[in-house]
Amino acid sequence: MSDITDHWSSPPDRTVHGGFGRCDITILLPPFDVDARSLPVNDPLRARELVRSFGTVEDVVEELGARGANEVPYPVERTDLDVVLAGAWGNVLGISDPALADDGNDEPLRYEVGRLRERFPDARIFGRVAFDCGDSHTEDLVSLPDGTLFHASGWPGTDPWEVTGDPYEVAAALGITGRMLADADVDLDAEPEEVEWGAFVSLALGDADPWPWAETRVGAFRVRHTEAYTRRMEELFLPDV
Repeated sequence: MSDITDHWSSPPDRTVHGGFGRCDITILLPPFDVDARSLPVNDPLRARELVRSFGTVEDVVEELGARGANEVPYPVERTDLDVVLAGAWGNVLGISDPALADDGNDEPLRYEVGRLRERFPDARIFGRVAFDCGDSHTEDLVSLPDGTLFHASGWPGTDPWEVTGDPYEVAAALGITGRMLADADVDLDAEPEEVEWGAFVSLALGDADPWPWAETRVGAFRVRHTEAYTRRMEELFLPDV
């Protein structure tokens, strides 16, 4: 597997600094009334194709088998950054990729969801990314087929934030009530840096969220990321390279 290191400047066993809580995108195709706990089994061929065609990935190098969707690997060594999880469960698609991590300079989640929007114009697309490098940076997004978009990117507890769209429009479109927001401790009237936007996206996904469940199986793939995304990950996770 020597070709996996083509774009890296550091060896596979180099210790990673920082990590991520989540780096997932979920694509919900019609019909939208879905319960993730009763999804069909993962289609490994469709899952592989989702990974292979994803904008961060240059090639799939190895299939690592199935695991629970909630078993997102926390990176310890550089080689862990090349592991992507993906599932295709009927009309629900999901991918988790550390290349989506960001420190506020590039907004890769928004960029890749824009690409997916072109491929899946009828889908609801949801993304949640949390990168920890001592402090945490989050990027969260909801994109609906009618053009409604909400995107928030920043450092929780710290100003300024990049915010696009109106979360109340998303809430109204998806039937998120004030009681649901309160129960999730999400105050949309608070300053952006004080809102738990990942929890808001989880509310937007609702019962269709595949990622909390061990029973929802995904495929794990070792990939070669593109040169540009490899360089970004090296800057984020291996900053002294």
